[in-house]
Amino acid sequence: MASTDTKTAQGAGLAGVEAGLDALDTAESGRTPLRQTFVNKIFPPIVAVVVVLLVWQALITFKVVDDPTKLPSPSDVGAEFKDAWLQGTLLDYIWTSVSRGLLGFLFALAIGTPLGLLVARVKFVRAAIGPVLSGLQSLPSVAWVPPAVIWLGLDNSMMYAVILLGAVPSIANGLVSGIDQVPPLYLRAGRTMGATGLKGAWHIVLPAALPGYLAGLKQGWAFSWRSLMAAEIIASSPDLGIGLGALLENGRNASSMSMVFEAIILILFVGIAIDLLIFSPLERWVLRSRGLFVKS
Repeated sequence: MASTDTKTAQGAGLAGVEAGLDALDTAESGRTPLRQTFVNKIFPPIVAVVVVLLVWQALITFKVVDDPTKLPSPSDVGAEFKDAWLQGTLLDYIWTSVSRGLLGFLFALAIGTPLGLLVARVKFVRAAIGPVLSGLQSLPSVAWVPPAVIWLGLDNSMMYAVILLGAVPSIANGLVSGIDQVPPLYLRAGRTMGATGLKGAWHIVLPAALPGYLAGLKQGWAFSWRSLMAAEIIASSPDLGIGLGALLENGRNASSMSMVFEAIILILFVGIAIDLLIFSPLERWVLRSRGLFVKS
C-alpha cells in the first residue's frame, strides 16, 4: 500500500514538474505585446532624442552659443537634410559609404575567419603572428590611409585596403578568443565521432566559439566603418564619389557647421541601423539557441 502511494506521489510530482516546464516554454515562446515593445524598446530612444533636441535648441534660444559657425540650430541642420533630399543626393551619400563599408567588411570576414582559425589551432602560427594581430588591432586605422594612398592611389581599392587592415585583426582575434573558450570536452567528443580537420572546425569549433566570434564581427564592423570614414575624410576626391566622410570634409572646407552636423548625424544613424538590423538579431539568436535569452 505504501509502495503504491509512493509511486502515485512520484507520478504526481513528475506531472507537476512537466506542467511547470510546459508553462515556462509557453510563456517564453509567446510574442511580446506591441505596447510593451513600444514602451521598453522604442519610447526610451525617442525621449532621448527629444531631450537632446530641446537642450540643443535651448543653447541657441538663450544665446549660450550665439555663433552659428560654431553651433548651428536644429532648423539649420534640418534645412541641410531637406536640401539634400530634394536634390536627390541624401541617399547617394549614404549608399556610397554603406556599400563600400559592407563590401569591405565581407572581404575582411573572408580573410579574418580562416586566419583566426589558423592562429587558434596552430601553435607556431599563434606564436608567430598572434602578437602582430593584437598590435594591428590597437593601431589607429587612420594611420593606414597615407600609405594606402601612396601604394594604391585615390581609388576604391585604397578604401578597401584601409577597411581590411582595420577590420581583419579584430575579426581574427575575436574568433581566437571564442575558440580559446571552447570546452575541451567538446573537442574530444568531436574527435571521438570523427569530426576532425575542417569537418571538426565547421561542426564543432565554430558553433561553440560563436559568441566570441560574433563579438569579433561586431568589433570588426566598428573598425571597418571608422576606417572607411577616416579614408573618405583624408582622401576625398570627386572621382571617388561623395560618401559620408567626404560630406563631412566638404562641410569643413566650406565652414558650414550645418553640413558637418548633417554628416555626423548620418554617420551615427548608419552605425545604429547596422547594429539594430544585423548584429542585435544575431546576438539574440545566439543567446536563444543556448537558452540564455530572457525577455525583458
